[in-house]
Parts: sequence; C-alpha cells; structure tokens
Amino acid sequence: MTKTLLAVLAHPDDESFGMGGTLALYASRGYDVYLVCATRGEVGTVDAHFLEGFNSIGELRESELRCAAHHLGLKEVFFLDYHDSGMTVSNDPQAQINAPLDEVAGRVLKIMRQVQPQVVLTFDPIGGYRHPDHIHIHKATVMAVEQAVQEGVGPARLYFHTIPRGFLRFGVRLIRLFGGNPAKWGRNKDIDLASLANVEFPTHARVDYTAVSERKTLASVCHASQGGSQMRSGLIGWLFRLFGEADTFMQAYPPVTGNPPVCRDLFEEV
Repeated sequence: MTKTLLAVLAHPDDESFGMGGTLALYASRGYDVYLVCATRGEVGTVDAHFLEGFNSIGELRESELRCAAHHLGLKEVFFLDYHDSGMTVSNDPQAQINAPLDEVAGRVLKIMRQVQPQVVLTFDPIGGYRHPDHIHIHKATVMAVEQAVQEGVGPARLYFHTIPRGFLRFGVRLIRLFGGNPAKWGRNKDIDLASLANVEFPTHARVDYTAVSERKTLASVCHASQGGSQMRSGLIGWLFRLFGEADTFMQAYPPVTGNPPVCRDLFEEV
C-alpha cells in the first residue's frame, strides 16, 4: 500500500516557505503527498506588475501555488475555498477566521476520508508566527483528526511543524546587529520575531531534506509575488544552510510520554 502524507495549511506559500523540504522529500520517495490550502491568499500584498495576466490576487497566488506543487511533487492540492483573513480582524464573512471551527474541520475531515493519510502535518499551536488563519486551521485540523480517529479512519500520526528556537534567537540577534527591528519583521512588518523566539515546543522529529533542497528552492521561487526568491538567498538562506536543511516537528497524536529520542522519519513504525 502506498504511504500517504497530508499537509493542512492556510495560504499559498505556507507549504514552500515552511515544510516544503519535508513534502518534497517524501514525494521523492514515491509517497503520495497531498496539500490542503484553506485560502488563496487574497489579502497578501502584491506589487502591481505581478498581477499582469491575472484577474485577482487570489488567482495569481493559486497559480504560484500550483507551480510550487509541481516542483515539490505534490499529488494534488485541495482548496477549502475560504478567503484570506489577514493578520488583523477581518469583516469578510467568507474569511477563514470567521468560519465556524467545526465547519472547517468538517471540510478537512472529508479530504482525510478521501485520501486516508497515515501522517498529517499542520502548524504549531501559535501558527508559526501567530497568523490568525494559521491558528484557526491548526485547531480545525486537530478537531478533524480527533473525529477521524473516533471513526476508525484516522491517521497514525499528527505532527505540528515547529520553528527551532535556536534558529529564531540567532536570527533576532543578527537582525538587531544589522540595525533592524525583529519585533517588526516581514514584508508588512507585522511579525514579532523577538516574542516568537521565547515560545518553546518540543522536538520529536527532525527531517533532513538536504537531498531535495533544490526542490524547496524552486518551489519558493514560484511565490515571486511574496518575495519567494529571497527566502532561499541572502541572510535567510545563509541561516538555513548554517542550521542545516531540516524541518522539525512536534508529535501531537499519539501523545508523546517521557523523553524519547528524536526520530528522523515521520513514518517510523507506521
């Protein structure tokens, strides 16, 4: 039986800028790798020239995601068809953050029943950098997995993708060294890296994707409107190389007891 991995995320580029190396690695091994994307990133900031040939930001960013999916080797991308909520409270009734949690979970569960993954991946409890949509889809995914387990069709493992705090703390020091403000980081200056560096999550798995790092780079470049080429070059690219081409994960299901060694394969004993 082909092994199957399902990543449940919020916006186009979350897959490439985040756990893209892991997705590409398992796809390269012949696993079926699927992605659920809750929105099309309609609220993302986009320079006007990127919109040439597209009718909307959502259409552009979906196209960028499909480009990235090709490079990562994803079998299929599922959209939940919510709207991007942005980092602040959205009045859009179709915004993901305004959808009832059980409704979002129900849409994720429907896809789980269809593809029957052994391993499911999503954001950590603070959504990586406290994006409301990330936190909301995290909660919905946890709810969907719980329901799937009750139905007897649940995955064997649920992991939360985490950002190594050593990586963040070093990055914060470097940003300050070069005169930047780590509390106002990112394209829209709305990410507080300094506070994120103080949040600890356990590391239960570490996946080395060095063998497919070029695929992650190509996928990131697809998201040109969101500065994708910069994610694998310059200071950020140097930090990735310094700390190693690897993704870290916290195992959420089944719950981990004690202090087991860090595993290197998300499908270990699955």
